[in-house]
Amino acid sequence: MPERPEIVCICGSARFVDEMRAANRDLTFAGVIVVAPGVFRPAEDDEADELITDEQKAALGALHLRKIDLADRVLVVNPGGYIGESTSREIAYARATGKPVSFTDPD
Repeated sequence: MPERPEIVCICGSARFVDEMRAANRDLTFAGVIVVAPGVFRPAEDDEADELITDEQKAALGALHLRKIDLADRVLVVNPGGYIGESTSREIAYARATGKPVSFTDPD
């Protein structure tokens, strides 16, 4: 039986949805199992926040931490070096649980 493929959890700001989708595609073509955010709010749609309740935001955040638990490593999509508050929490969680963390823009 072949060894199981690597599992990578993608983290990053919702403003980088296109970049996260590209990273997901590239990793998938490389034979990696990808877990990533499943719900995105369009950055230009300020009213979209009203469609996601605070309870749903909290549940999505907790769910993403479980995705990190499943992963072998974390890839942070951070064009221009940007890392927001939620992503910072996810990075701290990943490191606290011993997951390697890499960045698309390490500067």
